[in-house]
Amino acid sequence: MGSRERKRTERRKRKRRSSAREQAAPPDAETPQAAEAPPEQGGGSGSLSRGYARAEGKNRAAREALEPLREGERPGAVTVGAVIAGVIAAIFVGSTLVALFTGVEVRGNEQSPVPLALFAAALVAMAWGMWKARYWAVIGFEAMLVLFMLAAAGGLLGAQTVAQVCGSLIMLGLSGTLFYFMIRAMARIQMPERKPG
Repeated sequence: MGSRERKRTERRKRKRRSSAREQAAPPDAETPQAAEAPPEQGGGSGSLSRGYARAEGKNRAAREALEPLREGERPGAVTVGAVIAGVIAAIFVGSTLVALFTGVEVRGNEQSPVPLALFAAALVAMAWGMWKARYWAVIGFEAMLVLFMLAAAGGLLGAQTVAQVCGSLIMLGLSGTLFYFMIRAMARIQMPERKPG
């Protein structure tokens, strides 16, 4: 019971102090950092705002450490992604042509070339965009990598042989690694100014 009373008393003191501060300072005198900081929750007594300021400082340092791309420069991870997207696009173009001209059946169903062609066109655009270091293309490829990781995780859960487990782990590892390295590349692509070549 004593600890509850102590907590109540501390809470009341904090409320009194904060209301006294609000009355003393005019509403326009609020600093930008205080406006950006998330509201403190009970019992934090400034620890939340200190943690927010520390995290913001780390973010700022990470942004300042990034080097803008030179004209025509393309990060290595984006180049790898462009090549992978190009290879997958070529496979889908071939599948579209096979479905269009041969009428091949998969599991007793004739394949429609339209969805294959649409996916091939999206992959060609993505490969071209990444080759030109366009932000939208990298975002699209990262979304595709997330789908690959989910498919690999699902395959891992339903795997019945050692080969299936190994294949799923390899796919999960490769797509996860590429995803990780493309995040930094995306930050550099998004930087507004580019250095002259």
